[in-house]
Amino acid sequence: MATWYLGKIRYQREDEAGSLKTINEAYLVDAVSYTEAEARMFEVVASNTPDFQLINLAKMKLSEVFFEENGSEIWYKAKVQYITFDEKTQKEKKVPHMMLINAENPKEVYEALVKNLGNLNDYLITDINITTILEVCPYVPENELLKKGNFRPVAEVLAEQESQLADQANQS
Repeated sequence: MATWYLGKIRYQREDEAGSLKTINEAYLVDAVSYTEAEARMFEVVASNTPDFQLINLAKMKLSEVFFEENGSEIWYKAKVQYITFDEKTQKEKKVPHMMLINAENPKEVYEALVKNLGNLNDYLITDINITTILEVCPYVPENELLKKGNFRPVAEVLAEQESQLADQANQS
């Protein structure tokens, strides 16, 4: 299960009039510790924002994060209550779960949640709120990153270079 950290940054940008304007932004990263979350925040943000301060880093309790392929960059937080029956007390119990989903509007959020939660009849979607989160960065294992790139072992590259040098020496 993922552990999500909400990081808030602050930086200053010059506007059209030439005055400095303070900008606050929020990012969500998946990490195993506060230290890794801080490092991932700097990794994600530093490429776009050269001089910023990480002003807050806190765990965000989320049961699920849904990435919809609709191109939306607006993130909504939804509260879903699962209804269970407690055998001991013979009463219904509502267990809240927070979920994050990207969509264009609350109606799309509701429809996507219904689709993703499937045939469960025992839940209520009670709240859908817009967030200030600009980007959600899930954890990608290093070996997965290597598979996506054009990477080869160093020994293979060195052997290829040596053979090319030997070929050039033979041609001379």
